[in-house]
Amino acid sequence: MNPPGCSIALRGPAATLTGNPFEQPSRACLATHDDALVVIENGIITAFGPYAALRDTLPASIEIVHYPDNLIVPGFIDAHVHYPQMQMIGAFGAQLLEWLETYTFPAEMSFADAAHAQRVAHLFLRELLRAGTTTAMVYCTVHPHSVDAFFAEAERFDARMIAGKVLMDRNAPAALLDTAQRGYDESLALIERWHGRGRALYSVTPRFAPTSTDAQLDAAGALLKTRNGLFLQTHLCENPGEVEWVRALFPARASYLDVYAHAGLVGPRSMFGHGVHLHEGDFCTCHQSGAALAHCPTSNLFLGSGLFRLFDAVDPRRPVKVGLGTDVGGGTSLSQLQTLNEAYKVAALTGHRLDAVQGFYLATLGGARALGLEERIGRLAPGTEADICVLDPKATPFMDFRAGYCSSIEELLFLLMTLGDDRAVRATYVAGRRVYDRERAGDPFMPAVPSQE
Repeated sequence: MNPPGCSIALRGPAATLTGNPFEQPSRACLATHDDALVVIENGIITAFGPYAALRDTLPASIEIVHYPDNLIVPGFIDAHVHYPQMQMIGAFGAQLLEWLETYTFPAEMSFADAAHAQRVAHLFLRELLRAGTTTAMVYCTVHPHSVDAFFAEAERFDARMIAGKVLMDRNAPAALLDTAQRGYDESLALIERWHGRGRALYSVTPRFAPTSTDAQLDAAGALLKTRNGLFLQTHLCENPGEVEWVRALFPARASYLDVYAHAGLVGPRSMFGHGVHLHEGDFCTCHQSGAALAHCPTSNLFLGSGLFRLFDAVDPRRPVKVGLGTDVGGGTSLSQLQTLNEAYKVAALTGHRLDAVQGFYLATLGGARALGLEERIGRLAPGTEADICVLDPKATPFMDFRAGYCSSIEELLFLLMTLGDDRAVRATYVAGRRVYDRERAGDPFMPAVPSQE
């Protein structure tokens, strides 16, 4: 499916990251314009800058959509999320391992029903877009049709999405187990069907070390060699009990991360969820290999897993790439604004201050760099894909009141990341199409391909 052939321009206040605010002064990494123009052709941004400088370059026929009271930013990037867990978000009273047994595995067993997978994928994509998220790295279930359902729905919106079938061949209910060979074969078929089709990208997805044998982890490493540009996603050092369990299951390995490294799973397109209990050697391994971490603060707080040491991870002496994940259902919201609110608090509890520019970096350009996709997504710049979020700092009466006392763009961004949620998303554009419009009467979602139902 191709992006639209027509041109469009978005006008209004705009902000985008141009550098890494964990390595440079934050203000130097933020490009802003009080009255900007984002020019889009065939789903690609062709110009970005002040309206006054660009207006005379526009063809007379181009459609200009004006957002004078909003803020145009790149679409958000969710580096770690489980779409099958939507039905058990907010489940009460358990830490990670008990929570998996009590809530997660039963929820994922319901995905044996392909129609159920389609219903949840339909809702999940729309809730991402409602939250301004235009790219996500997504866990499906062990069932191949859960992947088909997700990618088919993403394709209807022409969205840049990364996903994969979960691999589990032990320590889970029998109904959710595959084998090393079957997991390999089913994943390879999904790779051939979806990887590089439109804007879809595939991620090899062993759930986490305790639910895969050595043979399955080795098979996952072999899968990564079958096609160029494949991704790897799994979990790492989320919970102390989990870390101890891995140590018991893999006594020959030097660390939890070493389990994955031994299987060939640690590399430039590897995304490890959580990483709460990493040591310095792990950070060094991630830095040297180019592997990334997904910071999931709402989940880590909700499940009592611990406090991710963000500022240790991004230490300029050996920086590790970090994206921002909602996790859901361990996390409590698909909104990256709400996730940044909790990220600020986690940073404060570890003795640091996460400023608004750093926060929006994690949710946009930083997430794109963590995925190795910074040339395609994560910023407003000529040549990048036109995935854009339009934010409303006055979305509620309280936010409107508070915004009146903001004297800088940094204050406004901080307002959005502490008081904002999906209500603060005015519109979402994917490949230049306005796929979500809060103000549209009736259904606010406009997929590129209408439903066949």
